[in-house]
Amino acid sequence: MRLANWAAIAAITVVVALLLFPLHAHAGRSCESRKPTPDVITRGMQLAERTSAALDASGARAVLLARAGQDLQRHGLQYSHLGLAYKTKDGAWRVVHKLNHCGTAVATLYRQGLGEFFLDDLWRHEAAWEIPTPAVQAQLLALLQGPSADILRLNTPAYSIVSYAWGQKYQQSNQWAIETLAAAMEPATIRSRAQAQAWLQFKGYEPTTLRLGALTRLGGRLSSANVAFDDHPNEKRFNDRIETVTVDSVFAWLPRAGLGSQPVRLKL
Repeated sequence: MRLANWAAIAAITVVVALLLFPLHAHAGRSCESRKPTPDVITRGMQLAERTSAALDASGARAVLLARAGQDLQRHGLQYSHLGLAYKTKDGAWRVVHKLNHCGTAVATLYRQGLGEFFLDDLWRHEAAWEIPTPAVQAQLLALLQGPSADILRLNTPAYSIVSYAWGQKYQQSNQWAIETLAAAMEPATIRSRAQAQAWLQFKGYEPTTLRLGALTRLGGRLSSANVAFDDHPNEKRFNDRIETVTVDSVFAWLPRAGLGSQPVRLKL
């Protein structure tokens, strides 16, 4: 689709986005309330257009798609937010992902187009994705195109941006994505988050360990409703070891587990 068409769609998308979640549906970026500027809209739609073209050229039907919504370089991380993207029967790409309602400890699942996914005040206008093996793609595509109840099955509304990778009290966006990937791979046997996490451990997934001191943890907990540490084991939490699911750890794991390719990056 030509950029002029994308820009026309963007104008409608912005209005719809502001009506649906004007101040509260965010993940992988800051929660500041800022209306999108023309430059933000244009660059977001350019990134969406180029990502769509690259995904089409790859021949993939389902991928794990990431964006860089926040500057996480101090933690050694490149990307902040992960979604499950798939190609619909009419040829359009859609993304299913989990978004936190800003100012709250609650999150909801959304199904959006690439334009909406990248229509943000991103830290860096860059997309990254990993293409699963054909077998994994087939399983993932079946789930994403199937009943909404299957997509919602492992969703936990209670949200913490640093939720414990092997806990079930909270669930952040990247955690939902890989637990749902696990459920897609074993739909007959994985019916709970604990079972999905057991599958991920069996497949060798390793979360990122963030080194967050006591003052950082206290400041985050007091100033943000979507930050909680009480689900982390005491022996790890009090030794400044916060284990959580990150895009970078997922991208490192998929090729290592033989489930996908090396990440592809596209930067404006």
